[in-house]
Amino acid sequence: MNTLKPALLGLLAASAFAFSAHAEFPDRPITIQAPYAPGGNIDVTARLIADKLKDVLGVAVLVDNRAGASGMIGSNLVARAAPDGYTLLVSANSMVDIPVIYGHAPYDWRTAFTPISRIQSVPGVITVNPNSPIKTLADLIKAGRETPGKITIGDSGVGTTNHIVLELLGDATKAKFTEVHYKGGGQAAIDVIAGQVMGQVDQLNASLGYIKSGKLRALAVTSDERAPELPDVPTVKESGVPELKNFTYYTITGLFGPAKMPPDVLKKLNEAMVKVLTDPVTIKRFADLTATAKPSTPEELRAMFDKEDQTAVPLIKKLGIKVE
Repeated sequence: MNTLKPALLGLLAASAFAFSAHAEFPDRPITIQAPYAPGGNIDVTARLIADKLKDVLGVAVLVDNRAGASGMIGSNLVARAAPDGYTLLVSANSMVDIPVIYGHAPYDWRTAFTPISRIQSVPGVITVNPNSPIKTLADLIKAGRETPGKITIGDSGVGTTNHIVLELLGDATKAKFTEVHYKGGGQAAIDVIAGQVMGQVDQLNASLGYIKSGKLRALAVTSDERAPELPDVPTVKESGVPELKNFTYYTITGLFGPAKMPPDVLKKLNEAMVKVLTDPVTIKRFADLTATAKPSTPEELRAMFDKEDQTAVPLIKKLGIKVE
């Protein structure tokens, strides 16, 4: 027995060390789900933070695009993942709206995810093909009133914030458009450029490159003030349409994990996001895309999405917006 005791103690010590080493977070690559097609705001945001998180956390951070069902397919992968911090989600405030529009979701956004940190906020932009006879937002609204349904407008999916902006514009002005829902803003932009669709609503950071290169014409931005990168593009409030004189809307993106993440893992991820989003290089990269990068506590992020639930969801129910 005496000879076994040192061996047993050694085995227990080795097991404790192995458990401790295994429990250290992170010790392997992290995957961030961007649940839309490449090229849109969610994808751009996910790749920017992944690039910086790998430096802060010291492990590879990969971005996986799983588009479909307006983000619910990729989001559900995270909702069902182990809550160990190795599978994360970048999502916008549309996470709140989409289940209402679909009438169901494979998860309850209130309980399926752990908020980690706000990432950024960005205004929307309404664009058309540069050869379009529509020169201003007032022209677009007029066409939507006088020829209901003739104007086709693309967005990044049913229930996305881009879709919500279009619905808000239509509800306020009684203009009617034919909505074309894509799996991401990137493909919608390509079709507008090709002349297959007449216009698009997208986040400004995703469309900025196309606008600056002359491939898209920006009619208006949904921010409170003009975007510094596009000083000649008016805000929706400046469109001259009386019903839109107070119109503003921002897409807010945040980082989430599955529900029931360990507090120490959540703390480490939140602290990493604070480092990433207070880094001047990251702030500038987002600012160059007209987005405002700013971290938050998990509680603050949850409150932002709760606010969406209190504002956009009543509109969706009022208009009876459903997936066709």
